[in-house]
Amino acid sequence: MPRSSSRKGTTNLKESGNSPVMDLFRGGSSKASSKDTGRHDQLFYTYANHSSDMIDPDGIVSLCSDLGVDHTDVRILMLAWTMQAEKQGYFTLHCCVNAFSWQDEWRRGLKELRADSLSKLQKAVLDLDNKVRKSSSFPDFYSFAFRYCLTEEKQKCIDTESICILLDLVLGCQFRAQVDALTQYLKQQTDYKVINMDQWNAFYRFCNEINFSTFENYDPDLAWPLILDNFVDWMRLKRDKA
Repeated sequence: MPRSSSRKGTTNLKESGNSPVMDLFRGGSSKASSKDTGRHDQLFYTYANHSSDMIDPDGIVSLCSDLGVDHTDVRILMLAWTMQAEKQGYFTLHCCVNAFSWQDEWRRGLKELRADSLSKLQKAVLDLDNKVRKSSSFPDFYSFAFRYCLTEEKQKCIDTESICILLDLVLGCQFRAQVDALTQYLKQQTDYKVINMDQWNAFYRFCNEINFSTFENYDPDLAWPLILDNFVDWMRLKRDKA
C-alpha cells in the first residue's frame, strides 16, 4: 500500500562555494571590456520591450526565432540558467536581487558564453545542451529548472502535471526509461498533487544512482522521499504482474 506521508527525509544536491555557471564557462577573460558590454546591450535592446526595459515573452520568442531554437527547447532554459534569470519568461539587463544589490542577467550570460553578437550567441546556445549535460554543473542546472518554474510569490511546490513536462525536458534524453516510468506513475497516483524541491532533487539522484532494472540498491530506510518508496513498490508490483 502507498504510504501517504508527503516526505520522509530531506535530499539535497551538493552545493559548491563557487558559482557552477562560472565553473562551467571558466577560461575566458574575467572582465568584459566596455566594448563588449556595449555590444551586449545593443543586442539586448534588439529584443527588449522598451517600456519595461526587459526582454519579455514576445521578445524571447523573437530571439529564439533568430537563434533557430524553439522557445520550449531545453537550451533556452539552459540559457536562462547561464544568466541566472530570476523571472520565468523575462531577461533583464539589471535584476533587483534585494534592497541592496542588483544582478546583471543578460550581460552576465553573454559574458559567460563569450557572445557579443547574434551569431556567437547562436553558436553558444546550440552547444549548450551538450556542454551542460556533460559538466559537473548539471545538478545546479537541474535545481534551477525547478526554481525557475516557481512563478508565484512564496510558491514552494509545482503541480505534478507540470513536473512531468519538466522531467521529460530536463532528464528525458539521459534517463528515458526512468522518466517514462516516473511520469506514468505521477499521472496515475492520487496521493501527491504537487512536488516540492526535496522530492524534485531526489528524482535526479534516483535516476543517477539506482539500478533501474532491479532496484537492488534502493534502500527505503535511507533518506528517500516516501513518493519514491511508493514508486518503487508500484514498479515492482507492475513487473511481478507482467
